[in-house]
Amino acid sequence: MQIKSFLDKRAIKPRLESRAKKEVLKELTNLLEKTGQVTDRDEFLRVIQEREELGSTGIGYNIAIPHARSSGIKSLVGAFGISKEGIDFDALDKEPVYLFFMLAAPKNAAGDYLKALATISRFLRRKKSRQALMKAQTVEEIEQIIEKEEG
Repeated sequence: MQIKSFLDKRAIKPRLESRAKKEVLKELTNLLEKTGQVTDRDEFLRVIQEREELGSTGIGYNIAIPHARSSGIKSLVGAFGISKEGIDFDALDKEPVYLFFMLAAPKNAAGDYLKALATISRFLRRKKSRQALMKAQTVEEIEQIIEKEEG
């Protein structure tokens, strides 16, 4: 599975405006909504916030991958954003998060959902990928970095 198959350019933001965890979840959900794959924004936002309360999706390395399955989602879709200042996201390593990749899927999309999570995790764990993304200024640059890394 490739990231470009579920990451729509309308859901990429090189400069997130959020400064706090709840704000960034809303901002990323708003990006998802632009793709047309969100049927119930409030339902998805509730589910993603509940997921974060179970345990932070800040996995370390300045990365967070908030993710959830919801009845408010039509098909597997992702949103990506960069915080230039960094956000306290209760990450496992207690470091601020700069790179956010939100993943949303319908309730019944278990297989593809897990494959997409694994793909995102592998991609963002590569130091070279993270460094390139941190320097990106435009949606096009972000798309090129993802495309190049995926081959």
